[in-house]
Amino acid sequence: MLYIIAQWLHFEGLTNLIRYQSFRSGAALLTALTIGLFIGPRFIDMLRMRQGKGQPIRADGPQTHLAKRGTPTMGGLMIVIALSVALLLWMDLNSRYVWACLVVTLGFGLIGFLDDYDKVTKYAHKGVPAKARLLGEFIIAGIAVALVTTQTNLYVPVFSNLYIPMGPFYYLFAAFVIVGAGNAVNLTDGLDGLAIMPVIIAAGTFAIIAYLAGRADYAHYLGIPHVPKAGELAIFCAAVMGAGLAFLWFNAPPAAVFMGDTGSLALGGTLGVIAVSVHHEIVLAIVGGLFVMEAVSVIVQVFVYKRTGRRVFRMAPIHHHFEQLGWQESTVVIRFWIVSIVLALLGLATLKVR
Repeated sequence: MLYIIAQWLHFEGLTNLIRYQSFRSGAALLTALTIGLFIGPRFIDMLRMRQGKGQPIRADGPQTHLAKRGTPTMGGLMIVIALSVALLLWMDLNSRYVWACLVVTLGFGLIGFLDDYDKVTKYAHKGVPAKARLLGEFIIAGIAVALVTTQTNLYVPVFSNLYIPMGPFYYLFAAFVIVGAGNAVNLTDGLDGLAIMPVIIAAGTFAIIAYLAGRADYAHYLGIPHVPKAGELAIFCAAVMGAGLAFLWFNAPPAAVFMGDTGSLALGGTLGVIAVSVHHEIVLAIVGGLFVMEAVSVIVQVFVYKRTGRRVFRMAPIHHHFEQLGWQESTVVIRFWIVSIVLALLGLATLKVR
């Protein structure tokens, strides 16, 4: 938007500067960060006044979490607002990738908001029925996939130009990636700061991947699929990082606010649609391996318990398992952050080894 305004006002110097995706990425990060830090205190006060008891805390969860009663939720709204404003200012609004990502971010955020609202007003854990939530997520993901898909190949990392032609099945697979990413981040969001930092790390990683995929010369050199104009997604990723850092300022232990499903679904879905857009779906499973581990731990726990009556983990998702082993919450969070950094480096390494 600012690029269009600069052209209209004939600010040639500013126009030339805004053309650089690297400049707009940095500007988007700082804009989202500034907005998030500015609205944060007021937003948290508003949520605390309106929600009263705050987010319901599981009685069957770790007993140390009972002290968090009264902490407001829906902090993801802060992230979505800061992210959206930064994007509208600094991204090319003619890009279909912008609108595909916004459809998922806002759509998943809305579903998460309705879920959080139901939990807060009823002070219960049930929220929106799972089937209705998943149906809405798949519809939104399907719209985004239709906007960004130009080819239906699934590219295999490590090997140069190796791909699996999926034909029409790719659309269902891509939608599953987006929905799966959203719900995996949602399951990870169980400790102060646990989910947001891995999201920031993954966004930074995909900012690099998107920029490289958008450049024909770099894509050819690295042997990765070239996606014209995908470099705009680097700006999106930078805005996610800025909004995420601002939220982490208030979510750091002891958290003043929880992101809730509003933020976790929106951020996870955003990572999913970005990975689909640049054809690095498998790399997302590597970079976001922590989210995959959290989701798999829940699936395994439920599957085994229903069939044998026994638990594989002391408590699922797996971060609660480590709490039950005696790890302090801060220890779990920081060690999981380290795991996320290592996985991000592994994901980037797949680009070079080709």
